[in-house]
Amino acid sequence: MYSEVVMDHFKNPRNVGEMKDADGVGEVGNPVCGDMMNIYIKVKDDRIEDIKFLTFGCGAAIAVSSMLTEMAKGKTIEDAKKITNKSVAEALEGLPKNKLHCSNLGADALQLAIKDYEDRKAGRVRTPSKAEDKHEHTKGDTCRCPYCDTDLDAGIEFCSNCGKAINNSH
Repeated sequence: MYSEVVMDHFKNPRNVGEMKDADGVGEVGNPVCGDMMNIYIKVKDDRIEDIKFLTFGCGAAIAVSSMLTEMAKGKTIEDAKKITNKSVAEALEGLPKNKLHCSNLGADALQLAIKDYEDRKAGRVRTPSKAEDKHEHTKGDTCRCPYCDTDLDAGIEFCSNCGKAINNSH
């Protein structure tokens, strides 16, 4: 059973969208369970001026993403680093035990976005995110959906059978 706060953030998610000129990007997820989360931050004077998310996953994952962006927006980088999976779950007035991993994804994605921002600011070379990795097959030479095991055409972004997003490794 979800709290009213979770349902509100699921039905009316805040800060949804991709940010093309982000100062930091964090991507986390597990294609096997179906939750994929991207967090984008825009930073000005070491403060998160804007934050967006794109999440493919369950209602709890969407609610976590929405709440996380509300919590981080306007905070300094140092204060945003203090946002934890526990604080996100508490702000949502709790999550069912089997959905607590969603709050981990949110906090992890934010911390990766902050690290990406700090690396860029320090002039460190970014390692490509999973989305930028080469196309890889995990089951032989054919493209197969990791969710429903349907044959796929190379280069598609969504499975035509189950509708799930396809990453580069499948």
